[in-house]
Amino acid sequence: MNSVARKSFSDLPRPFANFLSWGTAALTFGLPVLLVGFAVTCNDSTGCPALPLGISNLSSWEDAWTQFPGTVEMLFNSKVLMHVLGYYLLNMVLWKVLPAQELYGAKLVHHGRPLKYRMNSFITSLVHLAICSLGTYIQGAEFMLWTYLTDHYVHILVSNILISFAVSLYLYLDSFGVRQPYPDPDQRELVPAGSTGTPLYDFFIGRELNPRITLPMLGEMDLKSWCGMSPGLTGWMLLDLAFTAKQYRTHGFISSSMIFVTAIQTYYVLEGQYNETGFLTMRDITTDGFGFMLVFGDLVWVPFLYSTQCRYLSVFPVSMTTLQTVLASLCFVVGLYIFRAANAQKILFRTRPADPRVSRLAYIQTKRGPRLLTAGWWGVSRHINYFGDWLQSFPFCFVTGLAGYTVLSPGLPGVVDAFRMDDGRQVVQGSARGWGMVFTYLYAVYFAVLLIHRARRDDALCLEKYGEDWERYRRIVRWKIVPGVY
Repeated sequence: MNSVARKSFSDLPRPFANFLSWGTAALTFGLPVLLVGFAVTCNDSTGCPALPLGISNLSSWEDAWTQFPGTVEMLFNSKVLMHVLGYYLLNMVLWKVLPAQELYGAKLVHHGRPLKYRMNSFITSLVHLAICSLGTYIQGAEFMLWTYLTDHYVHILVSNILISFAVSLYLYLDSFGVRQPYPDPDQRELVPAGSTGTPLYDFFIGRELNPRITLPMLGEMDLKSWCGMSPGLTGWMLLDLAFTAKQYRTHGFISSSMIFVTAIQTYYVLEGQYNETGFLTMRDITTDGFGFMLVFGDLVWVPFLYSTQCRYLSVFPVSMTTLQTVLASLCFVVGLYIFRAANAQKILFRTRPADPRVSRLAYIQTKRGPRLLTAGWWGVSRHINYFGDWLQSFPFCFVTGLAGYTVLSPGLPGVVDAFRMDDGRQVVQGSARGWGMVFTYLYAVYFAVLLIHRARRDDALCLEKYGEDWERYRRIVRWKIVPGVY
């Protein structure tokens, strides 16, 4: 086997095996700590960051410790955990009872048969929004869900982290029930990349391709597709709306930046869920195992990191100029158009190659059978859809500007250009200006790194699959993601 990921760690050079082991441990335990750290050190009590530059009157470590509210109290709350589990149960019930599309995915390698998927995340989100709209109509910004999400934000984050570890451990242990090397009669399959023999790495990557559970009264559920499209994405949208309500409670208005970012992120979620059938063609479903990497990403990383901008704006409102609004809107629309147009062209070429819109596009006929587009969107770069996806996400961060703020006590003299909170405290940028970008711009940086890594991984897999045909393709389509740049 040529792929490093398909070898046992004992077969790898020791320095590389050690690197993978340490890297896996750092990601598995470091990313949860990072998100909790972000939640604590960017807060509405002292500032974002919590120890802004210029503070010089801290006489002891005890004084410094008080700057981090939330670390003093317990991070875990059993009642909040029960409520979070109730949210997942509600989503499972809605998955079962609401109308859904039922369709088949890609064929399994060993069985040669596809699995059936039940998909209704879009209508599930609409039900959530309808309930929240009614609650907001009755209680306004004081709607109990909005206040609960913001008041217990850290507890909810920690609860989801614990759930992601528990689900990942279950998936890892249950994967040993897959019967190999012959096809499993239950159509269960292992992925080579998750069978290295090193427990932590296999736990992180995921051993089983398509884990499913059978629940009382709910029947069989595909965990990977459900986690990828329903609870995390809907949760991201609900967190955004909760922070919008918090800004109104705190400042008495909703800023233009908050309206903009909440609107485009809500559209981003709903549009993705509306087109969720496309998820069945993504490598997350067709190729990758379902382990901690995807579970944590779906249930924790997406809703809590991606809502960071709204959490920031709920404390420090930003007013966008007309030019900023136009530029941010243009960036989002162009990125969305590139992403959707490129993917639509690829799907059309694969499913209806005689269609006049793609029939005259140049391509390479591979020896394995599939054809590789070398014209249209896919002649511009090998992953032009990744560029569009990143471009449409950048305005999420852009609206926060040179982020950073400090929360001051009420009535301090000489404070200008301050936002006054409902309890009289004052929010200013001061020496924190720019340092908050570590929090609000991490999403754009992370997403760029993720897409570059994914492009490289795709390139390696395609080279293994198509061989010299892929090398020929790379000579024709030189750019990986961004034309003329990368």
